[in-house]
Amino acid sequence: MMTNPLTSKRPANLGIHDGHLAICDDQHSSVSSEAPVEDRTHYIAPLELGDRTPAQLMKRLQTAIAGCEQAEVITATDTYLHAECHSPLGFIDDLEFFWSEEEGVCHVRSASRLGVTDLGKNRARVEKLRMLLEGWGFCD
Repeated sequence: MMTNPLTSKRPANLGIHDGHLAICDDQHSSVSSEAPVEDRTHYIAPLELGDRTPAQLMKRLQTAIAGCEQAEVITATDTYLHAECHSPLGFIDDLEFFWSEEEGVCHVRSASRLGVTDLGKNRARVEKLRMLLEGWGFCD
């Protein structure tokens, strides 16, 4: 897998800050369940827990990511997961999941490290993972 030196540096805003994932900005293509619902460019629905515990959801996400993305899980706990998704051209997107006990949902953020457009890849990635979690059980 080729790595692009312009996109290989991990952003400093990753992780949980004051109980939230980083906000989406207009400098990078991204989607987030913590963006305002009226922000049609950035908002994406959070993941539902279903009949799983938060720890089971995170494990299932790790399995789905490993099976369907050119991705490497960087951090995984019972309530947070960060993976780096690699494109064939060497670009890296950061994919994060955070279980919010307070809200009872799993927030998600997928963000390109470089560029203001990704041709819908971040949104498609999250929706594909959502289908896998809901039992559709396939990836392309």
